[in-house]
Amino acid sequence: MATGSAYEGDHALDGAYKLRDNSIVNTAVSATSRLANRSSKPAQNGSANLSTPGQEPIVYSREGYGEGPAVSDMGGALEVMCGPLLNYKGMSTAPAKASLWHGSVLLVTKPSQHHPELRYHCLGPVGPENHATQTIENAPGMQEQTSRGLQIYADQDRMFWRFTFSLPMQDFESFWQYSIADLRFLSGASSRNSSVRRFAVPARSQSMRIMFHSCNGFSVGTDEDAWSGPALWNDVLCVHDSKPFHVMLGGGDQIYNDGVRVGGPLKQWTDIGNPHKRREYPFGERLREECDRYYFDNYVRWFSTEPFATANGQIPQVNIWDDHDIIDGFGSYTDHFMRCAVFRGIGGVSFKYYCLFQHHIPPPKSTFTTDSAPTMQAQGPEGAGADPVQLKEAFVLNDQEEDPSWIIGARPGPYVEERSRSLYMQLGANIGFLGIDARTERTRHQVNYPDTYDIIFNRVRAEVSKAPALKHLIVLLGVPIAYPRLAWLESIFSSPIIGPIRFLSKRFGVAGGFFNHFDGQVDLLDDLDDHYTARQHKKERKDLMLRLQNLAHENDVRVTILGGDVHLAAVGRFYSKPSLAIPPERDHRYMANIISSAITNKPPPKAVANLLARRNKIHHLDHQTDETLMPMFDKDPGNSAKTANSNKCTMPSRNYAIITEAPANEGAVNVNMNGRIDGVEAPAQPTQSKKKDGHTFLHAGEDGAGTKHVAASGVHRGAMSGGLDVSIRVEIDQHDREGKTDGYGFSIPALNTKASA
Repeated sequence: MATGSAYEGDHALDGAYKLRDNSIVNTAVSATSRLANRSSKPAQNGSANLSTPGQEPIVYSREGYGEGPAVSDMGGALEVMCGPLLNYKGMSTAPAKASLWHGSVLLVTKPSQHHPELRYHCLGPVGPENHATQTIENAPGMQEQTSRGLQIYADQDRMFWRFTFSLPMQDFESFWQYSIADLRFLSGASSRNSSVRRFAVPARSQSMRIMFHSCNGFSVGTDEDAWSGPALWNDVLCVHDSKPFHVMLGGGDQIYNDGVRVGGPLKQWTDIGNPHKRREYPFGERLREECDRYYFDNYVRWFSTEPFATANGQIPQVNIWDDHDIIDGFGSYTDHFMRCAVFRGIGGVSFKYYCLFQHHIPPPKSTFTTDSAPTMQAQGPEGAGADPVQLKEAFVLNDQEEDPSWIIGARPGPYVEERSRSLYMQLGANIGFLGIDARTERTRHQVNYPDTYDIIFNRVRAEVSKAPALKHLIVLLGVPIAYPRLAWLESIFSSPIIGPIRFLSKRFGVAGGFFNHFDGQVDLLDDLDDHYTARQHKKERKDLMLRLQNLAHENDVRVTILGGDVHLAAVGRFYSKPSLAIPPERDHRYMANIISSAITNKPPPKAVANLLARRNKIHHLDHQTDETLMPMFDKDPGNSAKTANSNKCTMPSRNYAIITEAPANEGAVNVNMNGRIDGVEAPAQPTQSKKKDGHTFLHAGEDGAGTKHVAASGVHRGAMSGGLDVSIRVEIDQHDREGKTDGYGFSIPALNTKASA
């Protein structure tokens, strides 16, 4: 395909991925002086007068808001602050046309002297040694193409450029290469492999090979050198070099912004001892600017840190967010405190950079400040109103079409003046993906609005019904949903006996680290309130699981849930009660919850993991459904001693997960007449009891789970034809900067409710 073809340019999606022109749209508008009177009212039909009578107006076209710095083609290198960052945006198949893979690249530069252009082309099929076996030069649609950068946000200090492309999927797994000319990486920006990157696209008949991670950062006060920094990303890249990942799913906390209250602009606010004064503290323009700078600088620093930065440029990302992307515990503190100006202010600022860095979409045109009335509440579907002061030296693109992967909530969150953004897209031929935004609408007593669940499931049902080949639906949640109950601990932390300890802490500093600096509650209580298994989320949790069961049963699709947050590895399962005698292969209630975290943050102490394992009971979701953790960890990684000998369920060591579909009737390991996997060593003791429950293996793919399972490597195919192979890669030694891991594997069967008993 020649340069300038239909595959070039920024795209908008209406279910068939309509492509539109990618030309720059920040048109010249009149400049004004900084406005003293900040009140304004947005106009209709794509243009607005943001000034007050007697002042020169800021006018914006329907393509964008504000003026921003000009771009002039004067030559010279682009000064790169961060990037390139690669995202996967979905796939589409139009009747009688090729299947298309859609993605984007983000580049953050200093105000630019020229308009950047990205070049990309197919290197050819992925060979047996994971190299392109040939360079394709003459095949139709495979020659070098270009994508001109689209400016999605700019101010006097930085410009965000988005490059988008739609690639024709082939009959073979393929490598694609992209490059951006004339880049000069600034100090701290990624410089590995310079401006050239490559990534893998699955064959049109292939499901994607998935890497899943969460908690990619360090809590405040952690000795990062003692934990060798983000070392596990070295292991991710090593596995990727051996057998490439097609996508990496970020389950939240892709960055830790908690330092904003310790050494950042919120330190003075955090140090206020009087809760009333802290709640009434204003979030004016100056504080907003300082927080804006902090979040931007922290994103640039972390997303440019190796080896995470290299992974960002060659493994396409799909992310949801969680509290640390904003600040620790956001949404789970008491309601009257969460509604204070500072929380609402940093909610807006963090959403801005979440949109830009993690999704490559324009941010809100302005974010919350207490001295700009239009920003203090959502002004309809577009979110917070425009602030002429914020827009004076900035430009924000007005995307005319929403990305079709979004599932957008009907109304703003309670503490963020924006609507929630969940995701649906297909991960190759047979896997659907649903990522639920469980933070934008979160309060201490809810995860999402009831009407948001209606919107989500209506969309997913419509998508699944259009994809008859779909066998699996992967659902990404920020926190685990099949997890040991800690209601007894919640009761202690909320009981009157804590009162005297809190008094001593306030007066004399006794147990100071036990209480947080925000609302004076026990520091761990917000983490417990975050969990779906918390008492206040019990009904919402049950309703969500029953909806997923109905979806699985109606569409004959296996649901698998991903969750992070808890800084250890585990696998929970929901399944039909043993008395119902339903084989897991036909059981629509069988859903594994793969719990993988943290890839970077330090794990909890050994004693905490062992306590959770002892609390691993058989729980009953309803009269038909049981749940519990699976005995997954047959040994500790390497020669370490991370858990008690009796603990086979929870692993307190840094980790990430790999998920791969085993193609039907191709390369799958056989299951023998005894229900065991051929080639897998039998356990020393029988693992199947007379009455099966979740404390034993439930099917052949779970039998022998652990380091000896064929799926443990994350590279070799496992036992279930058409099922999912799962490997949790667990760090062996925190002092090893190569981040070497041991793998623990099991397999998930495809669902066939129509099979004969």
